[in-house]
Amino acid sequence: MASTGMQIFGFVLALLGIMGAMVATLLPNWKVSADVGSNIITAISQMQGLWMDCTWYSTGMFSCTLKYSVLSLPAYLQTARTTMVLCCVMAAMGLCLASLGLKCTRWGGGRRSKRHAAIASGGCFVAAGFLCLVPASWFTNEVITNFLDSSVPESNKFEPGGAVYVAFVSAGFLFVGGSIFCMSCSGKRHGPQDLILLPPPDKLLLQQQQQQQLLQQELQHQYCSLSPLDNKTGYSLQDYV
Repeated sequence: MASTGMQIFGFVLALLGIMGAMVATLLPNWKVSADVGSNIITAISQMQGLWMDCTWYSTGMFSCTLKYSVLSLPAYLQTARTTMVLCCVMAAMGLCLASLGLKCTRWGGGRRSKRHAAIASGGCFVAAGFLCLVPASWFTNEVITNFLDSSVPESNKFEPGGAVYVAFVSAGFLFVGGSIFCMSCSGKRHGPQDLILLPPPDKLLLQQQQQQQLLQQELQHQYCSLSPLDNKTGYSLQDYV
């Protein structure tokens, strides 16, 4: 079973993973064009992302265009948008559950509740890593296939950009962080984990004293409620006169 330090390490990796996934989702350089010419009126660099396309010109001008139409986008780009957003949402849910499942925190309930929260957060991180890996792999395959196609003009060929690599690294962080959280509470419970959590010794002693006082009060009440005949332990001569 992983220690508390390993859980914190997994939490940090998952945090880096969700930050990287959010950055990759917003970056416009999922694919970058090569040098397409030296003409002063032509673009020297083009980048395409999930939400916008940006262009640098040799004159120093820079412009970006948002992709408003969803239906006009290719299938791999629509899938990349959806899965990356779901990845960020799933990873955020995993962070909330992980904060409850950490052994070093006081909130989240008892050991059993923390165990369930840690396993659930690990599952969220692994699912988020898968959702981040799928669009990055599909997008990269489309870019490489288009680049190797001889029928495509040189000016329309692109290479994978930095956002794709950020997505791959983020998926790895999420996978590792989720695996750590899943393994931290897997296996059979044995040893001290089966013991019931007891209150502190001073509180336990106070509870025992209170129970003894209540028991003494009940005995006194029962003794006082007895009839005078029941309290007699022997015979008296006045009873026969």
